[in-house]
Amino acid sequence: MPARRSLIIAAVGILSLSAGATVAAAADPLAHDRERMQRLATMEGQSAGVGADRERPRPEWAASDGATVTGVPRDTLEAIAACESGGDPRSVSSDGSYRGKYQFDTGTWASVGGTGDPAQAPEAEQDYRAALLYERAGTSPWPVCG
Repeated sequence: MPARRSLIIAAVGILSLSAGATVAAAADPLAHDRERMQRLATMEGQSAGVGADRERPRPEWAASDGATVTGVPRDTLEAIAACESGGDPRSVSSDGSYRGKYQFDTGTWASVGGTGDPAQAPEAEQDYRAALLYERAGTSPWPVCG
């Protein structure tokens, strides 16, 4: 009989815990979601507490004063892009060799620090990498449009 009594006491304890969790969940239905988001934020290396809304560091290519990109006039870059791709950052040449707003080939894209497909990169990154190329080589990378 004592073993059965222990089993009953254990079962009642488990039910009590479950009921408590249910009551807590009913009182705050978003508690589980907040806890999950906090764990995810912590796993991403972010603070889930005070200051969690702080902005992440911006990538190097995100900086621009509006009129220039790394010192190259934005209107110069926009003229090149308009000629190369109609200004479309997702543009791909018919043979697939040239990609993005400035029609980079993969070797040129990599030479200015780009990774992956230029046509899939954010437009601001394409502007930044085109400005780097322009600073290095002027209009020669764009013989028709430069």
